[in-house]
Parts: sequence; C-alpha cells; structure tokens
Amino acid sequence: MTDSLLSPSSIIITSIPPAELPISPVLYTPSLTQYTRRKTVTVNIGNVPMGSDYPIRVQSMTTIDTMDTAGSVEQSIRMIEAGCEYVRITAPSVKEAQNLENILKELRARGYTTPLVADIHFTPNAAELAARIVEKVRINPGNYADRKRFEYIDYSDATYAAELDRIQAKFLPLVRICKEYGTAMRIGTNHGSLSDRILSRYGDTPVGMVESALEFLRICEDEKYYNIVLSMKSSNPQVMVQAYRLLVQRLDEEGLKPYPLHLGVTEAGEAEDGRIKSALGIGTLLEDGIGDTVRVSLTEEPEREAPVAKALIERYTNRAAVSTAIPAITTYPIDPFHYVRRATHEVANFGGQNVPRVITDFSLVSVTDYDALSPIGHFYLPVPDKWRMNDLGADYIYTGSSPARFMLPNGLKEIVDYSRWQTLASETTALPLLTANEYVTARFTASLLHSRLNFVRVSLADITDGFVNELRNDPTIVLLITTGNAHAMPELRRLFVQLMDQQLTTPVVVQRSYPTVSDEDIPLYAATDVGGLLIDGLGDGIMLSTSQKSPANVQPTADDLKRLNGLAFGILQAARTRITKTEYISCPSCGRTLFDLQETTAHIRQRTDHLKGVKIGIMGCIVNGPGEMADADYGYVGIGRDKIALYRGQQVIKKSVPADRAVDELIDLIREDSRWIEPEKVETF
Repeated sequence: MTDSLLSPSSIIITSIPPAELPISPVLYTPSLTQYTRRKTVTVNIGNVPMGSDYPIRVQSMTTIDTMDTAGSVEQSIRMIEAGCEYVRITAPSVKEAQNLENILKELRARGYTTPLVADIHFTPNAAELAARIVEKVRINPGNYADRKRFEYIDYSDATYAAELDRIQAKFLPLVRICKEYGTAMRIGTNHGSLSDRILSRYGDTPVGMVESALEFLRICEDEKYYNIVLSMKSSNPQVMVQAYRLLVQRLDEEGLKPYPLHLGVTEAGEAEDGRIKSALGIGTLLEDGIGDTVRVSLTEEPEREAPVAKALIERYTNRAAVSTAIPAITTYPIDPFHYVRRATHEVANFGGQNVPRVITDFSLVSVTDYDALSPIGHFYLPVPDKWRMNDLGADYIYTGSSPARFMLPNGLKEIVDYSRWQTLASETTALPLLTANEYVTARFTASLLHSRLNFVRVSLADITDGFVNELRNDPTIVLLITTGNAHAMPELRRLFVQLMDQQLTTPVVVQRSYPTVSDEDIPLYAATDVGGLLIDGLGDGIMLSTSQKSPANVQPTADDLKRLNGLAFGILQAARTRITKTEYISCPSCGRTLFDLQETTAHIRQRTDHLKGVKIGIMGCIVNGPGEMADADYGYVGIGRDKIALYRGQQVIKKSVPADRAVDELIDLIREDSRWIEPEKVETF
C-alpha cells in the first residue's frame, strides 16, 4: 500500500496506552509523509467559497471603530488590496451590527465584492442582526450564551444537559436566520475564553476547546444547517495545534461533516516574534494538510497580516504535486494530542533534561577576532579582560574546516569537520562533526574520536541497519539531521520515527538551510519545519545554516548571523521548549480596542523586555482580556477610555487604573511578586 492511499484508520498511535487517550487511536491525517490536503465540504461565503476544492483563503480583521464608516471602508480596501479575501469587522453591540450595512454598501458602491464577516462576542441580538446583513458571522461558543465568572461548578449529567438546553434556546434563533439568509457561520473556540461550564467538566485543555465547539455544532446539524467553518485558536501554538488535530478526529468519530477550518494563533504579538509564533502553529497544521483559511494576528496594521498569511499558504500551493520518496509511517510512536518530549539519553549538555541547544553556523565566515562572536551573544570586554554572554548567546559554533583563531569563551564550544579535527585532535578543545560514512568507518577502524561528544550529520537515507548498530553502542553521539526534500518537515519527522522504532535515544539537532528563500520568509519556513517537530517533542537542538549569497563567494554578514541566531532562540521560545526572553501576548487590535495598542505594546516592551521568562498579556478590551491572555503571568487590559485593569494570571488585581499610571503600576505588581529586576542590573551589549 502506498502512503498516499492510507486511510486515517490505517495509521496507529502507539505512544501511550489506548486507555489513556481521550479518543480512539486513529490519526487526524491520511498521511504523515505525503502532503495531502484534508477533504472538506464547501462553505459558501458570498462570492468566495471555502473548502478543499478551493485555494486556502486569506483573511484579516479591521482595527478601526466600526461606527467610523469611512475609516472602516478605507481600511478594508487596504486589506483587500494587500490580499485579504474575507474582511472581519467587530460588532460588539447592535449599533455596530447595524452599521455593517453602511460599510457593506459603500464597499460595493466602490466595486469591492469581498465578503464581510461580523465578529460577535456576548451579544446574540447583534449576531442575529448582522446575519441578515453580511455574508458570515463569527461567534465564540465560550461567551455567546455564557458569562465567565471563573467559578468551578460540579455538574451532574442532568444539570449539564439542562445547560445544553439553555444554550440551544439562545443559539437556535441565529442558526435559523443564517439558514434563511444563506449566511455562513464560524464557530470559533478560543482557548482563553472557555466557559466556566466547559472548564468545570473538561478543564483548560484541547479536549475542552473541541467540546465547546461541538456543543454548538450539534445544534446546527440537528437543524440541517451546514454552512459552517470551525476554529480552535490559542496564544500557545502547542495547544492550538493539538486542539485542531483533535477536532478533526472528533468530527470523523462522531460522523459529523468534515467542515473547513480557519487557522490562527491568537495574540501572536508583533514583529518577528509574532510571525514566528504564527508560523509555528499555522505552518505545522498546513504541513498536516489541515486548514482552509488563514488569519495571522499581529499587533500591527491589518494590511500587514495578509502578506504573511499568503507566504505561509503559497508554500503548499503545489506541494502535493511534488513526490516525497519518504517511506510511509503506519505506526506512529508520538501522541499528537499531548506534548511528551522524546526520551533521550544525555550526551554532554544535549538530551536528557537539558533544554534544546543552539548551534550557529560559521562555516562560511572566518572567526579571526573577538568581534566575530558579538552577533551571537558573546561579547569580549577588554578592560576587565572578560567575556560576557547575553540571553541569546549561542551554545556552539560550527566552523567547518577553518577553526577559530583564538580561545573561545567558556560558555561557547566549537565544532569542526572531522577531517580537520583529526589534524588538531591532540591540541584542540573543538568537537568533531562526521558524515555517516566517516562515522561507520571510524568505528570499524577504531580511528580516533572524541571521548565525550561527537556530532554525526545524517539524512533519512543514512539510517541503515549498519549505522543503527554502531549508534546503539555509542553513548558519545549527537545526530545533526538534514534534508533537501521539499517536504522537509515530514522527512525529518520520518527520521525521528525511524530512530524511535529502533528504540534509539540518541539526542538529535535539527539543521535547516534556505538558500533560495527570501529573508522575509525564512522565519516562517524555519518556524514551521523546526517548530513543528518541537511541538511534538522532537529535537534537542537547532542549527540554522547560512548560505552562499549571490554573487558567488559573498560571505554572510554579521547581521545574517545575528538574525539566524535570534531566529533559533525565537523558535525555541514560541515552542515553549526554551524560554530566553520576555514574552508578550498582545492582541492585534480591532474596533473594540480602547487605547493605541501598538504604541502601548512598544512602551511596555521598552520598560520590561529585560524580564527573562515573564509573560505579559496586553489586551485592547475586556473581550480579549483574562480569557485570551490565559497563558500570561500578568495582564494589561483596556476596560474603558483611559482606564486599565491589571491582572495576575486570570485574576484582576487592580481595577480602573488611569492609563498614564498603568505601566508603572504593572511594574509595581511584578515587583510585589519578587520578579522585577532593575534594568541597570541587567547586562546589555
């Protein structure tokens, strides 16, 4: 049987006993090694249908006040011209829902036919009005019929069933209006805004996220209304990926229709960090063949979101036509619905309980003086004659055949090609990098190897029986895995599966290089290829390699090295596998936002970006408040004009703080918890 013909039920998960799984052990995708887009029903949304028979769509959301008709129209046009195929607009109350008609009429009068989507929270009457006006409404099942009080309620089956009857009574009018008017609907679960009812029964989990949507979906299907899109968003890419996978499986198990899926990571943030986090979640699912529309949520102008979404999508436009030549995976030793890090033995500071390591590729750059290391976080201070390292200091450098010409700082180790290392072995602290053939030959001939740590670069084809036999008996090896396959992540995943099938616990570093990819797209590709593996617990390190520039023989610059080193740490942070900097969970703004979100985020970052490992949520309004920043340590939430609420976790600590004092009081709150560090005490370089 060829891999492309595998049905979901023919791929078995074996990572944990079936009794411990929340669902039966069949897989969420027909193939883990050949790109196959999930088949869905078609949903009609104005003149732009969605589903697997159509291209993956791009959408974004306006940030301007919905009552500003002219401003909303102009911003919508900028979004459309940037590539948006659906424009979402918030309708927090009936007056905004009514004004959608004016926005729609003006856009149509100016020749724009792009479908509009009304974004609804808390207000069923606004949804029912909007459904008569625009082509699609989005409702959040966590707050459409519930109010969150952060209370645990011990439901009996009877009382829970009564709650479902209450929800049905509130939701049915909207379903019937959508059915009558031909309006599409997105049932969009957000991890941070699950109802107390769902949290009480299922917990703050992907299982709860899926069940939250299915409760509303079952009502729709009972009414024979099927013009539905589903989403499972979270600011944590790991949770987001697990929830979508679980949703696909649950739809199949219950015999529900295969509805199209809208992909997005909520509150991803700004700049490169926001792009990395979005790509890690969205790209991982696109690799699985999951996703029919994409929204990248950035704390930037909305027209800047569409090009990022398009870049993610375009990677898969012709992917299915490219043969993979990757052996099929029929037994999957990884649980795709729960994070479990692959078990490895410790080799030096790789594997075991160590955080993933970062290796920077200097093979095309001469390391001739101390300044060469400053782009990767290692700084020589001549007056005290000491080295200092910042939070993004690389762990290793690979110098190829040209070793560094000076003694490296204690916090940094060097890797050189084996042929060069052999000539230096008695006089160097560097570590060797071998090819698979060099390694097998060295073992066979008892040639000199390092006593504690040797790197071996391999691709999938190198994992032969002979190689595995040598590896099994050598506790000094760390593998550096590479691929030239267009289906990079699936081939690397297949390599991990092969190691796990052989019960090998050798640590693995993932190496990727993108010689033909633009600088703007490299973060998206790398976050997908490496981050998608990290989300499944695969990988003990990352190496993003530089490439020869055009014209030939132009060396990578210091900026190139700095960018790739920072990208490696950014991917590890987004995957929650190594925290090295402050994390900001900031919403992309919308018409509900009560302050200048971009300016405020920049100000908070300026005051707090030295607080390594602290997560701060910055939310424009209460809709995106304690729920959406569920993963944050502290929260800054707009609750009125120039009024801010400050949170510790999901608990409000200070209410109605004047905006001009709010950042100072946020810092006071962090200080109360003994997590504040004065900036002048932090080394900066």
